Order: sequence, then structure tokens, then C-alpha cells
Amino acid sequence: MPPVFAHGRLRLYLLKLLDEAPRHGYEVIRLLEERFQGLYAPSAGTVYPRLAKLEAEGLVTHTTEGGRKVYAITDAGRAELADRSGELADLELEIRVSPRARSPSADSRSRAGGRPGRSRRKPAASRP
Repeated sequence: MPPVFAHGRLRLYLLKLLDEAPRHGYEVIRLLEERFQGLYAPSAGTVYPRLAKLEAEGLVTHTTEGGRKVYAITDAGRAELADRSGELADLELEIRVSPRARSPSADSRSRAGGRPGRSRRKPAASRP
């Protein structure tokens, strides 16, 4: 199975999520899982290092609330989103389509010629 996000695209989507509202890392993980309809959820080891890198680059900042780091996008992060708006639009379309393409029901339909419940195999009596 190919990676869910091509190089640099998770980074872009993290900026988009933080542009919607400040969030802590666990919330980002849950939002991604929700947007992929439960078929993909990045690990903490995927999300937190990327958030730290975005912060080191000045694209996000964090405050601590209740012992959790809450990340917020900076003006520089918003500028990157604006510069990459076309790529972000393509990515959002892929995310909307991807869960349907990755779902077990879509997989069974593709193996059955696009029609659920139908098989391409010949009945046992017809086989040599």
C-alpha cells in the first residue's frame, strides 16, 4: 500500500488543521483519523516530530494548557498555506476520495467488477 501522504503533504495538512484552530497533538491525530473515516490514524511518533519541526521553522508556535502543548499557526505558517493553496486543494480532494477508495467495501466492489456481491469466478460446475 502506498503511503497516505506524499513527501511534505502531511506537513501541509498539519498547517491546515492548525489554521482552523489551535490544537494539541492528540487532537490532530484524532482529526486525521476522523477525516480518513477511521482507516488511517498517524502515530504520535509521526505527528509530534513534525509539529516540533514546524515550530523550529517558525510556522507554528505552542502554549502549554493543562500540561499539554497547544499548537497554533503563525503568520509565516499562513503565508506557506497561501503559497501552496493549489496543492492544499488537491490534497483535500484526495483525502475526501481516499477513504472510499481504501474501504473494504470499495475493495470488494473492485474485485467483483464494480458490483457488490458478484464474483468473476465461474461456478464450480462450469470449471474443467
